[in-house]
Amino acid sequence: MTASITHDSLFIDGAWTESSGNDRVEVISPSTEEVFGSVPSATREDVDAAVASARRAFVSGPWPHTKPEERATILQTVRAAIERDRERLAELVTNEMGAPIAQSRAIQVGVPLMMIDSFVELSQTFPFQQVRVSDSGSALVTREPVGVVAAIVPWNVPLTVAMMKLAPALLTGCTVVLKPALETPLSTLALARLFEEAGLPPGVVNVIPAGREVSEYLVQHPAVDKVTFTGSTAAGRRIASLCGENLKRVTLELGGKSAAVVLDDADLDSTVEALRLGSLRNSGQICSLKTRLLVSHRRHDEFIDRLRSLVESMPVGDPHDSDTQIGPMVSKRQRDVVNSYIAIGKEQGADAVLGGRQSEKGKGYFVDPTVFTNVTADMRIAQEEIFGPVLSVIKYTDEDEAIAIANDSAYGLNGAVFSEDLEHGIRVASRIRTGAVEINGNPVGFHSPVGGFKASGIGREAGHEGLEAYVEPRSLGLPRDFAEKLIADGSRPN
Repeated sequence: MTASITHDSLFIDGAWTESSGNDRVEVISPSTEEVFGSVPSATREDVDAAVASARRAFVSGPWPHTKPEERATILQTVRAAIERDRERLAELVTNEMGAPIAQSRAIQVGVPLMMIDSFVELSQTFPFQQVRVSDSGSALVTREPVGVVAAIVPWNVPLTVAMMKLAPALLTGCTVVLKPALETPLSTLALARLFEEAGLPPGVVNVIPAGREVSEYLVQHPAVDKVTFTGSTAAGRRIASLCGENLKRVTLELGGKSAAVVLDDADLDSTVEALRLGSLRNSGQICSLKTRLLVSHRRHDEFIDRLRSLVESMPVGDPHDSDTQIGPMVSKRQRDVVNSYIAIGKEQGADAVLGGRQSEKGKGYFVDPTVFTNVTADMRIAQEEIFGPVLSVIKYTDEDEAIAIANDSAYGLNGAVFSEDLEHGIRVASRIRTGAVEINGNPVGFHSPVGGFKASGIGREAGHEGLEAYVEPRSLGLPRDFAEKLIADGSRPN
């Protein structure tokens, strides 16, 4: 593990600023249980300073009036810096939250690069200005930045989620106060340095690690126009309530308990291989993973044999080893939560055909991957988000029952269907009530919207919809020829 990292400052108004308080948070390496770093924990006064900076940058700074292509150039400069520092950032995330280093390189750092590419490309065709004409009138419809955004990101994929919010917010002309999780603040502060290096105007991005009470203060701050949050459904409900009191714009990407429906005609070898990352990447600590595996009684046993062989082949251990595929949980608390669900599964009658015991590793918050069979849809391990390497295999008799089980969830974030007949797979997928369904493991990509039905959230991220989340449409009643001339001349009314 690399040397300990100590931050003495928060990133506010384009400068590294001491916190107004003395509280600090230690960052614990989940693979060694040792202190890896420490950061200041922001106070209410720090929130006031960060929000005031973002408000000044929005009201009187150049950023909201900068052309979209110029904003894209800044993001591309940040992208080049991330690419340059890719290994350092990957190591940082692995030290903070225990992601296997190969996955840190590909997912924790690689995905933010793809997000920048996608959002920059989408911004080139985004309708910032349109002329709309009908018999009832004509207007120039502009999409204006929503304003100051409070972006609250989780610990499991800190850079990925940060960029999912930063890229569209910045490309649409918003300013941002970014609040990372206290488990993983170091990587996000490192990202702030790259924005500083890229020449972003002061106040456009501010980064302040903070605890729950101060985070709620940020959400309720009267100078914040929009909140975007990724995290648990329980926390999302609280944020939605706070935003509702002030009619504040909000996007919530919350929990999931996604189902993979394995149809009888599925190729089991390719299906199980797709579940390597589709169900267990980041050691099971991703909300969109497919952790309910629905298989007909006709193919159940052969599916279990293949799944067990796959999971047994995935090395568990030191996340700094490039061969490791399953690392530790992010914290002792998370390890204990996952172990408690394993115990609950056994108490309720499920059979652990793999794992199901306390990890025998010494130091580190490790949980051995566990595969349960004889799971019924009403069991807690089939209904509640576990956020660890725990899979539940559920039998079904026919497709109607499989779809009913898939939809028997408070969540609706993601899903999967496996079939050799794509048209058949599409028909089944269309009946699953989730924001996305992957057919045969094909990812939807970042040009498409992601988000949840039901308790999995409000709103969408990625795609044109991800940009729409950060704008307010405004209609200006104008003569048609004048409105068209404005667009042709590249003018933008203020």
